[in-house]
Amino acid sequence: MTQNPPVAALDHAPQTVKALTYPWGCDVAPQPGGVHPVAEGVWWLHMPLPFSLARINLWLLEDGDGWTVVDTGIGDQASREVWEQVFQRDLQGRPIKRVIVTHMHPDHVGLAGWLTERFDCELWMSRTEFLMCRNLVADTGRAAPEPAVKFYREAGFDEAALTIYRERFGEFGQAIGELPDQFRRLSDGQTIEIGGRYWQIVVGMGHSPEHACLYCPALKILISGDQVIPRISSNVSLFPTEPGGDPLGEWLESCHRIRNRIPNDVLVLPAHQEPFYGLHARLTQLLRSHERALERLFDHLAEPRRAMDCFSVLFKRSIRGAHVMLAVGETLAHLNCLISRRMISRELDANGVAWYRQMPGAEHEPEHENEN
Repeated sequence: MTQNPPVAALDHAPQTVKALTYPWGCDVAPQPGGVHPVAEGVWWLHMPLPFSLARINLWLLEDGDGWTVVDTGIGDQASREVWEQVFQRDLQGRPIKRVIVTHMHPDHVGLAGWLTERFDCELWMSRTEFLMCRNLVADTGRAAPEPAVKFYREAGFDEAALTIYRERFGEFGQAIGELPDQFRRLSDGQTIEIGGRYWQIVVGMGHSPEHACLYCPALKILISGDQVIPRISSNVSLFPTEPGGDPLGEWLESCHRIRNRIPNDVLVLPAHQEPFYGLHARLTQLLRSHERALERLFDHLAEPRRAMDCFSVLFKRSIRGAHVMLAVGETLAHLNCLISRRMISRELDANGVAWYRQMPGAEHEPEHENEN
């Protein structure tokens, strides 16, 4: 029977909650800027975020005479100041040799350019994430394009909501420092050596286009980024750049693939919340949760409805303010998943608003329903 690594980094007792075991407890973490060991050569760096999700986990991997960093924090002054403390206190005089970014979201890639320039090292990232990130950063300062406005009008936005969207367009790049002009590509199945150990790249999709997780068989560790988080579900949204996409279908398929590919006894190091054991249980929870949401949505569409009319069956709380944009993206992802399964149809009315309804004779049948 596989033994878990010793619990020595933080002075908290293990906890088991809903089939997941947290070796350092649940709802505990290092102080912002705190660095603690979680396995041989693997250190947990806790970084603050200026969001409702108030922290992100970064990972420092000992790499010979230097360090490999996995994810960077958001591109703001507070994060730079935390990094300055880490440089002085924790790196033991050894440089950062490589920066690996799991995916393109600002809290993960925000300081990648700053770190690679400071240490004259390379950025490692999947190709789609790097290019998409640069593309979105280039929107900073642009007016919202008309196809994007049309996309949200079809979802049911009124003119007041469209005005807010136009005002906020291009905000993505404000939290990301200038990216380097070159990168080293990460791809699914690729193996890289860090500190004398092999780490395999495991790509997931849906939350972002080509999200790179890192799996080390020798340490039995999976750095999961946002692909697997213990107590919240990663945002999976449809965006105006690919209105016919099926990101939720890709995300569900990724969850199945990771569950089949990675052993259950790994210690999962997520980007948010705490490290845990129980990878397969968590993936099963996520799959079942989304399939139940798809079933509720399908039932709700016995009558024609707009995307904005579907929030109540997908979200437990009232959706207001800044959360409307995320809610619309997630709702559209669920709707497109049902369309791809040929269970619902979509039609535009005379005002350019999309209405969704069940297709005659269709029934909800979860994908991979015969799997454990």
